[in-house]
Amino acid sequence: KVTTFLTLPRRYLFFAILFTIYVLIICSNSTIVYIIWKTQNLHEPMYIFIAALLFNCVVYATTVYPKLLIDFVSEKQIISYSACLFQFFMFYSVGGTEFLLLAAMAFDRYVSICKPLLYQTIMRKSTVNIILILVWFLPACHIAAETILSAETKICNINMKGIFCNNVFFSLHCVKSRALTVLGLVSLLDLVLLPMLFTFFTYAKIFLVLFQNGKIFRRKAAETCIPHLLVLINFSYLAAYDVAIARVESDVSKIAHFIMTLQIFLYHPLFNPFIYGLKMKDISKQLKHFYLNKVIS
Repeated sequence: KVTTFLTLPRRYLFFAILFTIYVLIICSNSTIVYIIWKTQNLHEPMYIFIAALLFNCVVYATTVYPKLLIDFVSEKQIISYSACLFQFFMFYSVGGTEFLLLAAMAFDRYVSICKPLLYQTIMRKSTVNIILILVWFLPACHIAAETILSAETKICNINMKGIFCNNVFFSLHCVKSRALTVLGLVSLLDLVLLPMLFTFFTYAKIFLVLFQNGKIFRRKAAETCIPHLLVLINFSYLAAYDVAIARVESDVSKIAHFIMTLQIFLYHPLFNPFIYGLKMKDISKQLKHFYLNKVIS
């Protein structure tokens, strides 16, 4: 059972709001992915990684929203243990993929700006394909181990203090598993902390190079780097929220806990298409052409 404190009118209000947001997430992210796919001059590693990131946002939202929308219009908020395990697996594997994609995008910008003569040699199509396979495969392996171990762990509680199966799910276990704790720390290190450190270190190197070049070069390079950094900072903040939920859930009110949980998936999938659609000039230009053609037709 998933516990809720919302009255029936509030549940229908939240359903309407979240359904609208979910539709916006699907439409905004899918539109940019479609534009990148259809536009030949956007078939470059940087834009391919952006398309992968936005596709990842759609999957990220879809792991939570459909079940959450059903819960808001249902008298009882119930989820099977196996479905909860699947939601846990999808949520964290996709979350890990996001950090690795941002690290891959930082590496792409580093090679483009700091080693431009080697860019075509390093960032070949085969290299991009290998990176894309790894950023989805590695998190899935990490989280699969946690999911399998959780499936074998005895549960003593059927009421979960949350609105979906994130790390609050561990509160169902009779005892805290040391093996799960270790696996969780390894996943946190490999999928969050190391990619974050790599990304920030890479951009530090990039900005050092930028300050040694002319204003025109700095402006053009910053236009492609700043959106990635904004997305990384935003998602890192949300990841910190998710870790905090497991630590302080017993010390906060239900409303505060509900709001904190909503932060994880409410605006981030809309933040990405907003940032890339407005801040990346090539994508922004193609978006204007796309919507102009729609209006004319």
